[in-house]
Amino acid sequence: MRTYTHVVHDLTPVYDEHSRILILGSLPSVKSRGQFFYNHPQNRFWKVLAAVTDHAPLENVEQKKQFLLEHQIALWDVIASCDIIGSSDSSIKNVVANDIGRVLSIAPIRQIFVNGQTAFKLYKKYVLPETGVMPVCLPSTSPANAAWNMEKLTEAWQVIVRES
Repeated sequence: MRTYTHVVHDLTPVYDEHSRILILGSLPSVKSRGQFFYNHPQNRFWKVLAAVTDHAPLENVEQKKQFLLEHQIALWDVIASCDIIGSSDSSIKNVVANDIGRVLSIAPIRQIFVNGQTAFKLYKKYVLPETGVMPVCLPSTSPANAAWNMEKLTEAWQVIVRES
């Protein structure tokens, strides 16, 4: 039987005073914690972003950070800390949300997007009362979301290009 682990988010948000859109995930996976957002090689996040912006593949953390800033995209997660079993979103409990106002006070964000239903539910419960801004829910780029292939994900995520 797997047990809960208390996880404290250890990744710094990526944003600056030019960021126009904010993309929020739920919490870094076990393989991404301590590294960078969506660092699991099977997560399709970076491939989807490169595809919707006609950008070359992003190979390392510095390229990814630079890409986000060049495209006026802020990136963070809803959760600051929680109890979780492995990377299982369905096991998340005892949530403390990140202070999304930290980004909103600096960046002129025009639209907030969330990566998947878990991030959407958590945002609505913990962040929406603070921000008053309803996010757009995009399909999860997680490999666990097998119903969405790269073509469908790229089509759905095109909306971020129109908003940036």
